[in-house]
Amino acid sequence: MSVEEEIDPVLNPILKYSKCEPESYKNNLHKDRVFEVLQSSRNENDSFCDIKFQTDDGTIIYGHRNILASATPYFRAMFSSFGESNKDLVNIKKLDSTIFLLLIDYIYTGEIMITPENVQVVLAAADLLQLAYVKQACVEFLQKHLDPSNCLGIKVFADLHNCIELLSKCEKFIENQFLEIVKYDEFLSLSSEEVIKLISSSNIAVPFEEKIYECVLKWVKHQLNKRKHLLPNLMEHVRLPLISKEYLLENVVNEHLLKNDPKCKDYVFEALHFNLIKLVNPSSIPETIWCKPRQSLKIVLVLSWSSLKEKFITSWYDPLTNQLQIASEITNFGYSSTLCMCVVKDQFVFIVEGLSRCVYMLDTSLQPYCWVHKTYLLSSVPFLKVVVLNDSIYAICYTHNRSENTVEVFSCNTLKWQRVTSMPNNKHKFGVGVLNNYIYAVGGVNSNGMTNKSVDCYDPIKDCWFSIAQMSISRHSVGVGVLNGLMYAVGGFADNGSVLKSVEVYSPSDGVWTSIADMHLCRQNHGVVALNGLLYVIGGCQSNSDNSVEIYNPETNSWSMKTALTNKIHPFYGTVVVNKPPYL
Repeated sequence: MSVEEEIDPVLNPILKYSKCEPESYKNNLHKDRVFEVLQSSRNENDSFCDIKFQTDDGTIIYGHRNILASATPYFRAMFSSFGESNKDLVNIKKLDSTIFLLLIDYIYTGEIMITPENVQVVLAAADLLQLAYVKQACVEFLQKHLDPSNCLGIKVFADLHNCIELLSKCEKFIENQFLEIVKYDEFLSLSSEEVIKLISSSNIAVPFEEKIYECVLKWVKHQLNKRKHLLPNLMEHVRLPLISKEYLLENVVNEHLLKNDPKCKDYVFEALHFNLIKLVNPSSIPETIWCKPRQSLKIVLVLSWSSLKEKFITSWYDPLTNQLQIASEITNFGYSSTLCMCVVKDQFVFIVEGLSRCVYMLDTSLQPYCWVHKTYLLSSVPFLKVVVLNDSIYAICYTHNRSENTVEVFSCNTLKWQRVTSMPNNKHKFGVGVLNNYIYAVGGVNSNGMTNKSVDCYDPIKDCWFSIAQMSISRHSVGVGVLNGLMYAVGGFADNGSVLKSVEVYSPSDGVWTSIADMHLCRQNHGVVALNGLLYVIGGCQSNSDNSVEIYNPETNSWSMKTALTNKIHPFYGTVVVNKPPYL
């Protein structure tokens, strides 16, 4: 009798005419229980085990071909294509029996215990057996436990086993923690080629180049007789011009290892020569790798007017701590609405005042603060905006009753101003930005007092101006920022006099403006800077936002807001990002 015939005939009509829908049932414990049985039965007495492995130390490990082949391509190939396919016993060479058993157990249980002691051996074995999950687990374990004492060794290990993600993490960690890393024995054990690769990088974070010099001497003196002949090759990558003159004279000039080597003596002489140039005209130092600062922390310098002190002041805003602190008072100017600020090479800050034509420069790496007077502007103007392109300062100047805006450019090499082609549209209160080696004048107020949405673009190579796509709305006193190859027009005044919190972004590849998420607050005459992949909007002359900072994340198209601690941001006239000075 069939199963169907054994079913109670009374039930048949009920099931047939009750219109029951089919339902799927899943036993979530089924696979676990099956594998528990398979795992517990892996021994010589289990008749279903059809493969056994023998490691170099004689340990025998049992398994099931189908289970192992389904878990990894390594065993699938072994049991189908190679000589082991017809063997009941397979010899496993050069794999520790404990680690091999750990990985076979993982195949049956889905669990593995990774420890500091076994992680590297497990990763290497998992890589060989093509157990991708285990390899990735080991990578995450190593990433979590990276520290200055082990990162150099882990980097070599990651490179050996083609762990791209781990290798990248190690390289970034080494760049950011270089000064801690050189304190440990791993650094002293490096080859000269590995040391050169480290110290030649522009991405290592060091506050002073003196530290690079010191770690080179430390490495050489660790095995002096074997390594002293390598010193010239290493010193080639120490950026001696970045070392202070005082340190050079006290610690470098008289170092006997350098004095006794002609090539090293030449490096020291060049460094002293660079220091002399820096004294005479610091902004004219050539852009060579030897005098280019390495990766450094960035900080924002804010220029503002203090009605309480009746002086202009500069303040430091540190985005990492959200702290705002006064840097210095500026006694060179009385109140002026024509003051502008810009920065060259992330270090040399310039202030330009339109009516008096005065130009002052501050080297932020030096202390105490000293604003040095530079060559006067060619013309006295009631409004101007300054912007830096290719280490030259462009001043776009507005004068009443003219049909165009004059443009002057200051060369940091010649220390002179000269006129270039004027901007055809006569307007003021516009924002300025630099994108892809073009200068953009965004929005503004024309000679008829009308706020406009026009955007004018300057090509310094052709020395000509042209118009690009207009913004979606008219804006003046607008903030302009450039981030990831895009230009942002932030807030400002609308043509009806209202203050805006809307933001739009210009893509040069598409040639169009697109609206993005609004800020939390309306802002005008605010500072906009790009830093660490984010857009920072500072101040804005609104009573409730003088000391507030809004941060835009382009990945999430969202704004977050912070209140800058300590000092309030007064109505201000400029923000620039500079290398964080060593004394802060």
